[in-house]
This record gives sequence, C-alpha cells and structure tokens, in this order.
Amino acid sequence: MSTILAYTSPAIGHLFPLMPLLLELRDRGHEVHLRTLGSQVAAARRAGLEVEPIDPAIGEIVHPDWEATNPIEGLKLAVLTFSQRARLDGPDLKKALDEVRPDVVIVDTNSWGAQLAAQAWGRPWVTFSPYTPPLSSSGTPPFGPGFAPLPGLLGRLRDGVARPFVTGAAERVLRPRVNPLRAEWGLPPIRTADQFYRQAPLMLVTTSEPFEYPHPDWGDRIRMIGALNWEPPQDAPAWLAEIDGPLVLVTTSSEYQADEALVRAAAEGMAGEPYTVIATMPAGVSDVGALPANVRVVDFVPHGPVLDRAVAAVTHGGMGATQKALARGVPVCVVPFGRDQLEVAARVVNAGAGTRLAAKKLTPEALREQVRTAIGCKAGAERVAAGYRAAGGAAAGAAAVEELVERSAARRA
Repeated sequence: MSTILAYTSPAIGHLFPLMPLLLELRDRGHEVHLRTLGSQVAAARRAGLEVEPIDPAIGEIVHPDWEATNPIEGLKLAVLTFSQRARLDGPDLKKALDEVRPDVVIVDTNSWGAQLAAQAWGRPWVTFSPYTPPLSSSGTPPFGPGFAPLPGLLGRLRDGVARPFVTGAAERVLRPRVNPLRAEWGLPPIRTADQFYRQAPLMLVTTSEPFEYPHPDWGDRIRMIGALNWEPPQDAPAWLAEIDGPLVLVTTSSEYQADEALVRAAAEGMAGEPYTVIATMPAGVSDVGALPANVRVVDFVPHGPVLDRAVAAVTHGGMGATQKALARGVPVCVVPFGRDQLEVAARVVNAGAGTRLAAKKLTPEALREQVRTAIGCKAGAERVAAGYRAAGGAAAGAAAVEELVERSAARRA
C-alpha cells in the first residue's frame, strides 16, 4: 500500500470534490494525508483522514475577480492571484513532502507553486481539477468566454480568431510570472497554457460527457472521472422537514464573488411561486432585503437533503454546486459571475440540462422565467447524471492513481 499526500487551494469548492477520491483511496488500504484550509481540518479529520492546515497566509491572498469587467480580465486576475499564492503554497507543500515522505502527491490545479514543488520533487504526482481545465481541444471553443461549440468551418474560423485574444492574453500574463518561479524550482520555462496544465503525469478532472464536450485529443494523461460530491456529515435542520412541497436551491460562491445579487433576484422574482426557495450564502449572509414567505436565506445547509426534493437549482455556475444538482438529475439555471462559470453555463445549455442567464441581464422577472424553463429540462439533467455514473467516479480516480504509482515503481525497479 502507498502513502498519499493531497494538497488543496484555500477553497471549499476544491476540497469537497476531492474528498470522495481520498476516502476511496483510504478504503483501499492506502495511508492518506491531506493539507487543506484550516476551517475544514476538523471536518476532514472526522472523515478519517490525517489532516493539517495549509499556510493561512495563502488564503489571505484574495481572488478579486469580481472587479473584472470581462472574461479576459477575469483570466488575468486569476493568473495574478494564483501566481502570488504560488510563492507560499510551493514551500508549504515542500514542507509537507519532507514530513510525510509520500509515494505520490495529489495537487489542486489552482495551487500553482505546489505543482512546481511536486514536479521538482521528481516522484509520481497528480493534478486534481474540480473544474474543466483550460486545455485546447479540437472542436472546442477557447476557454473563458463561454462560447457554445460551433461545428464546421464557421466554428473553426470563430475559434481561430478568438483564441489569440482569449488564451493568448492569459498566456502573456502567465509566462512572466510563472517562468521565474519555475526557474527557482529548477524547472524549464513554459510557453503555452497547455504546457503549463499538462506538466503532471496524470490529471483527474471531475466531470464527464455529456456535460463536458468531447475531447478525443486530450490523451490518456487527462482522465474525466465524473462528478464527485461530498459534504461534511450533518443532520438536515429541523425547519427543512417542516416545509411542504417542492424546493428550489439557490447557491452562491464559497469564495466571495459579489454574487449576492443572485439571492436578491431570487427572493423577489420567485415570491409566490409553487415551491420554497432555499438560498445559501457560504461566503457570509449579507442584507438581501425583505424575504417573502416562501424564501429562506442561510449561510449553509447540506445541499443533499434540499436537492433530493428540488425541482431545480439556481447556481452561480460553480462547478461543484452545478454538478451536485445535475448528479441527482436536478436541472439548473446558471447565472455566471466569472471564473470558470461562463464555461459551466455553456455546458449546461449544450447538454440540455438547464438554462443560462447573463449576470448583466439578471432581474427578478428574467430569473423567474429562466427557472420555469429550466424545470422542463429534467430529461437532460438525467442524461448528465447517467454520464457521471458511467465515468466511474472516485473508484476510477483511485484506480488511475494506483496505476501511476505502479508504473513508477516498475520503472525504478
């Protein structure tokens, strides 16, 4: 059996999808260690893992993407944030490697310095991506703006024109910040985003077709394993059982994103609808105004018991929240505010699993109509759920990690 070390960025939305994989590896007899944000150490320990916090200074570097005015600017802000954190998370992982002495390390895709430390370490390592990575692929639009796939010559022309403006803009910010860090770790420079994201011998991506677009040219090193859903064991609140009838879940980001407007629009627009709206604001409940009788706003509630009774979910487009709903066959209305959320929204519509409403067009009336339309997308959501199950989930991811360790051991023998 192997000793496994996992390292996450300071985001609940990246830890929770990783947990099923780590628990599967533990159940297979491996010794699993985790480094994650301090607020979640106790929950991960209760789940049965060996856990210590990451350097708290990493989380103090806030991702200010709500300041972006367009997707390209959002990508640039992400590059700046992750490269700033890299100066801390690289040495932080190096310390953990020296303490744990693992056989393999699993690194969050947003922990850029930790990835460099893992690569310089020279032993088997895995990148874990809880969202679709911004890799190029034939027939797939450039990552960021949320373009729908467009087949044929017209699509190739559009994507060919757009790619230098989208991916190229991010790469021009990426290279001068990442390559000096790579040099400090004794690693060669990269020229493209594809080179950067393909450094690991294995990348596990928590999605699958038909939600994700086909990527026949990604190769065996990129494995889509389906949606992985986990939340700390917790009893559903008593007030939930007192609510009669169907529910609609509204989610906002666990990392502040100025998306409280979504809750305000939901509270006003869905007042009087034939279901109860439950809105979660894990980054902190803010003043969203007077609430109608069929709307409740909380900082946190276990999503599972809500989704089990939901006719739809309204999400900010976070991959975790969106796929958590779709994995239960619950259609979604996505209101993307930034990050990878435009891409998530495009995939929801392409899969026929829900609707999309631009944040700039968010009004109570528009949201109400989009939710009503999304409720009729149940069949598409169920197709997506079947695709997730077929991808193999945590078991498929654990098997891929074990294969990597076995291949590495065979080469050293």
